[in-house]
Amino acid sequence: MKIGLFFGSFNPMHIGHKIIASYMAEFSDLEKVLFVVSPENPLKQKKTLLDQAHRLQIIIAEVEDNPKLAVSDIEFSMPEPSYTIDTLVRLKEDYPENEYALIMGADNLQNLHEWKNYEQILENYSIYVYPRPGIEISRTHQNIHIVDDVPYMEISASFIRDSIKQGKDVSYLIPEKAWQYIDEMNFYKK
Repeated sequence: MKIGLFFGSFNPMHIGHKIIASYMAEFSDLEKVLFVVSPENPLKQKKTLLDQAHRLQIIIAEVEDNPKLAVSDIEFSMPEPSYTIDTLVRLKEDYPENEYALIMGADNLQNLHEWKNYEQILENYSIYVYPRPGIEISRTHQNIHIVDDVPYMEISASFIRDSIKQGKDVSYLIPEKAWQYIDEMNFYKK
């Protein structure tokens, strides 16, 4: 099975994440998209990060009814900070029958050269890149696939967190089941 890996902190998951994952699962050659919840991003600060178990549950609640979308906690049992190459190696060891590809925004592609063993990733895995505002995408490698028709919404998790803290209604920016979980647990309000 060809599985697209959508890595992120998903702090919180929002409709932009779900649109990208759903689009890739339906309109590319990927058979399934796996949200890989990262406990810690080595390039980001951890101070505003909701507990990993809750971030995982929020996505599970949202995708459990869609057979083409799933979520993984594989990085929870790996050394921190987690590096994409280590996760890819572990997935291939645990599930050698699958073919894995990465899904990332153009902003991440620009920073790929900062990733641990990025050359190994480029040589061994397909990378599906979706557009980000103000960032030119060029296909610089045979394994880079530009998917520029992905519906784009300029939403950030930090905007959502800040808005919730200010008492704003952001229920329209978060998928329904994910929002119910966040609202019931009173997350991001302090």
